[in-house]
Amino acid sequence: MNLPEISIVIPLYNEQDSIAPLYQELTAALSNLKKSYEVIVIDDGSTDLSFGRLCEIHEADERWKIVQFRRNYGQTAGFSVGFNLAAGAIVITIDADLQNNPQDILRLLAKIEEGYDIVSGWRVNRQEAFFSRRLPSMLANRLISKVSGVELHDYGCTLKAYRSEIIKNIQIYGELHRFIPAVASSLGIRTTEIPVDDRMRRFGKSKYGIWRTFRVILDIILVRFLFIYGTRPIQVFGGLGLLMGTVGFILGMMLIYVKLVMGEQIGDRPLLLLAILLIILGVQMVSIGLIGEIVIRIYQEAQSRPRYMTREQLGFED
Repeated sequence: MNLPEISIVIPLYNEQDSIAPLYQELTAALSNLKKSYEVIVIDDGSTDLSFGRLCEIHEADERWKIVQFRRNYGQTAGFSVGFNLAAGAIVITIDADLQNNPQDILRLLAKIEEGYDIVSGWRVNRQEAFFSRRLPSMLANRLISKVSGVELHDYGCTLKAYRSEIIKNIQIYGELHRFIPAVASSLGIRTTEIPVDDRMRRFGKSKYGIWRTFRVILDIILVRFLFIYGTRPIQVFGGLGLLMGTVGFILGMMLIYVKLVMGEQIGDRPLLLLAILLIILGVQMVSIGLIGEIVIRIYQEAQSRPRYMTREQLGFED
């Protein structure tokens, strides 16, 4: 059985009215590629008629493959399943709400063929409210770029292209799907972005509100930790532990001097309690760092995923 050259991954939740026009537009765009493809749609526990309409498309076009979740798990879970099931050498992600233009897929693939590993869409002219959507997005994008060192204008754009060997070696969970270029940067990937079309939502309503901004801030903190200390937790916890323990030890030595040399009472001094607390916390933080190192090693061995990736190999047989 011949494997498809391109896999399209689409997470979907309550988009019954968008499915038929999405199929038509996507089929029209992909027919111009002259390449084999598959479309993997993950129904994220929809409560409307989405799954039934997806089944009708699957019966008419076997290139469309459907996964239905038992309940709503979120976009990241949908992407994770889609990436694991994708058989194509190139994986494209796109929204189901028709705000992304399927015709832009051709331009993403053209950039991939130039040698890039990830090509991200950049919605230059966004069709959303400025204060509730665009302004928080702009601030978040700048902060993520600063934290990760991967300069992108629009991390939130779903329309992206990935090389399969890259995306299949990245574990995503929580709400980390929008941070894939940042997380993948540790693998030495080549990333770029191109302007893409952003259209008004034609059906339904957005699943996101202003409260998502606070979740994004927490995710940025997580990405920062994973990016710098994800494989060496002893350096952050051990460093804090040594700092606390050192300060506590110095305070303790000062109090011992006051007690033995100056002959003063120290039992009722708050500094004594602070010194003891800092020493205890220091030991605990170092212990947490050591446990973290053990957990990280167990996790990496269990995943059986490489800690490094090569771009090319010359002189070796397949």
